[in-house]
Amino acid sequence: MPGIWSKTRTTLEMIKWEHSIFALPFALTSVLLAAHGLPAGRTIVWILVAMVAARSSAMAFNRWADAELDAANPRTRTRAIPAGLLSRQFVLGFTCIAALVFVLATAQLNRLTLYLSPVVLVVLLGYSYLKRFTRWSHLGLGLALGLAPTAAWIAVRGSLDPRILVLTAAVTLWAGGFDVLYSCQDFEHDRAAGLHSLPQSAGIPAAFFAARAMHLGQLALLAWLAVLFQFRTLGWLGIAAVALLLAYEHSLVSPRDLRRLNAAFFTMNGVIATVFLAFVAADLWLSR
Repeated sequence: MPGIWSKTRTTLEMIKWEHSIFALPFALTSVLLAAHGLPAGRTIVWILVAMVAARSSAMAFNRWADAELDAANPRTRTRAIPAGLLSRQFVLGFTCIAALVFVLATAQLNRLTLYLSPVVLVVLLGYSYLKRFTRWSHLGLGLALGLAPTAAWIAVRGSLDPRILVLTAAVTLWAGGFDVLYSCQDFEHDRAAGLHSLPQSAGIPAAFFAARAMHLGQLALLAWLAVLFQFRTLGWLGIAAVALLLAYEHSLVSPRDLRRLNAAFFTMNGVIATVFLAFVAADLWLSR
């Protein structure tokens, strides 16, 4: 039992399950918009299962695909596979099981979610290889998270409304922007290893400019979303709160000081997503 518990704890640490909060609030925002309130409890449960399984599969596959790269990077060589805590075979097996759970969960929702589940998996797993050949891999990660609102909408409605693609685009820019910031700490390693990123190709100051531009684009898209779905005062206040939190996030780090990067990346992004969900949920509730 101690061995099983230790491996379970290591696996949960590997996939950073607690960071599911990044995309989940945006997916739940989409659920509320699609259902004009709360859908059936069964639908919410299967959406949550699908999201956690999809993200777990993507994170585990990323650790499997990057095992050799992680071993060569001083920042990541303590991760589970390079440190010898988990084998590559175990991690690949976990990836397959999580992917299967995801597909089975989509089958419990509706036919379209099931049919599109392989496409989602291609995006989620394919992201791991983008940094090997393009500096825009950050947008690949952004899209992996950005698919959550569109997938959640389809899970509720069984069809696609083009309006929700605006939220997908906003989340893509949001996640892509913070991934640009996060990758600044691997600037030297990426150059030495021949990996591609905006900091590696354009330099850290230019990368910061690009991240800020992405987040300004995110705010513009959220404003467009508010118009499309006729947000009231609380919805617009939610966007204003996101803008203030993003400004604070960017104030934590600079091209010359990355010491508080983890606080900006992990803590603030979870807060941003949750705050937006809370304001939109309150806006919808008061408009009923």
